[in-house]
Amino acid sequence: MEVEIKDKEKRVNIWLTHAESEDAALKESLKPLYQKYKKKKYLIAVFESGMDCLEELTRDLILYNRTRLRELEAKKAASG
Repeated sequence: MEVEIKDKEKRVNIWLTHAESEDAALKESLKPLYQKYKKKKYLIAVFESGMDCLEELTRDLILYNRTRLRELEAKKAASG
């Protein structure tokens, strides 16, 4: 687990591994932290790791974005 407190942005980021995200006792232990920063009007974000391969998902996202960019460029070239 990693906790980032961003005072300038009034935000708390909590990063959990997949195993940690399934641990009910750990999640329960975070409640006092939530309450502390909620009183300070901070935004609290909890990020939970998934089970998929990050490398494959990132590759697929980059490929999709490249394809989409080419489509948009072709559309723009055709219209003007």
